[in-house]
Amino acid sequence: MDFNLLLDSHDLDVLFVSSPHNVRYLSGFVEGKDAKIVITRSGATLITDGRYMLEAAAQRFPYRILLKRTEMNRLLAEFFRGRVGIEAEHLSVATLEGFKKDFPDLEFVPTTGLIENLRKRKSPQEIAHIRKAAQLADQGFEHILPYIKPGVREIDVALELEFFLRKNGSEGLAFSTTVASGERGARPHGGASERPIQAGELVTLDFGCVVGGYCSDMTRTVAVGRVSPELKSIYQAVLEAQTLALEAVAPGKKGQELDALARQHLEGRGYGPHFTHGLGHGVGLFIHEGPALGQTSEDVLEVGNIVTIEPGVYIPGLGGCRIEDLALVTAEGHEVLSRSPKHLIEL
Repeated sequence: MDFNLLLDSHDLDVLFVSSPHNVRYLSGFVEGKDAKIVITRSGATLITDGRYMLEAAAQRFPYRILLKRTEMNRLLAEFFRGRVGIEAEHLSVATLEGFKKDFPDLEFVPTTGLIENLRKRKSPQEIAHIRKAAQLADQGFEHILPYIKPGVREIDVALELEFFLRKNGSEGLAFSTTVASGERGARPHGGASERPIQAGELVTLDFGCVVGGYCSDMTRTVAVGRVSPELKSIYQAVLEAQTLALEAVAPGKKGQELDALARQHLEGRGYGPHFTHGLGHGVGLFIHEGPALGQTSEDVLEVGNIVTIEPGVYIPGLGGCRIEDLALVTAEGHEVLSRSPKHLIEL
């Protein structure tokens, strides 16, 4: 990476990187939450503490070990010069005030999205990690279907799914697993409760794996036995909207353009007011990153982006449905990484 070009493009002398995901992206250092990176004209240096001395030494990246947290600013004095860029969305007010006190002659410049913009376009290695995470999620979905039955609590379904994923290679959960049945399906991020699943309901499962630090994200909605014509209508409308938007994923498409395809279809089916979030988002080291796919998004898809396509309908007192795939943007259009079936499965 040309760090001088990064600094020049934003008229900076130094960039202080404090986002854990950005630290990992730049250095490969797994414990990004316990490290920082300072970028100067001479290159980039990782700063961490004595707990991670061996891990830092294993990286092919310049590093310094901080023996006491109170010595951070003394160490940074070796690097800070002139205009120092800080990550406005990740640096605490207290830390910034400390910088201003200890470095009164320097100018601290708030920045947003400098490293995040680089992260939007995935490398072949990053794509391989996400592809493997998506494949593991598909295996998890197939595994969990026999467990979804009347009388089983949502939380027990979630725990069985999470145990399977961890046992088969997931480094953790990409986010809190959602298993939302019946009326709870009207909550887009409903989590998993102690509520027993009942016959005649839709159940929404939203979950993700982590492989090599990279996340997957997939949602499927299934029926427990036969469901009402109204719930079937909701499912079909969401599936059609998801298919329309997914098939349109390609380089050059704006996030708002894809969102409109799904949203207009749901509006035509009478469900427009019940689609209460954006169509999707980028996925990588963090489960929600750029590019954004929403009503106001000006983000334009590029080759190497990996995004979710996840329209949903949520009706209080009745239930809800969401269907979500991961899609890799390619030169030819896209590749769907989520392979689990999307027809209405009646368990």
